[in-house]
Amino acid sequence: MNLNTKKKTETIVMAALMLGLIIVATMFVRVPIPFTRGYVHIGDAIVFISMLILNKRYAFLSAAIGSSVADILGGFAMWAPWSLVAKGGMVLIAASIISVICKGKDDGQARTGISPCELFAMVTGGLFMVAVYYAAEGIMYGNWAVPVFGVPWNIAQFAVGIGIAVIFRKAIASSGGTKQLFTRFK
Repeated sequence: MNLNTKKKTETIVMAALMLGLIIVATMFVRVPIPFTRGYVHIGDAIVFISMLILNKRYAFLSAAIGSSVADILGGFAMWAPWSLVAKGGMVLIAASIISVICKGKDDGQARTGISPCELFAMVTGGLFMVAVYYAAEGIMYGNWAVPVFGVPWNIAQFAVGIGIAVIFRKAIASSGGTKQLFTRFK
């Protein structure tokens, strides 16, 4: 097996692992949102971690498919197409900002685990996800007032996800494994 085949196989395996972790984190750690039919979960943490570890294409596939499958298996199949767009877009936006704007910048990353530019990218991706779910609820329920109740919860969900991703990255950095884990699958 040549080196490129081995690297591609390892990347596919890591993407599948992240996809499975997104499903588990989304399905089994749920907090219902008051006044809505939705819930918050920690799946966004794994979505952001996959975006930090994998290249954009594999992170997109892990996030979009993993979140959609979690919706289907968890009894929320009508949300699967929306999750595909919301979570896939969240990753594409954040990863694109990181690859275009943040590339080569290490402004504070050693101290916090995430550079301010990467944090900006993740917040921007998270806000996209919030907008997609707001639009989805408005379209699905024919009401644009009720979805407002879900907005702060969705913001909290991605904020907690970013926080967990930062802690994860900082823990890996302190163990000396940053270069291996965060560059191996890119």
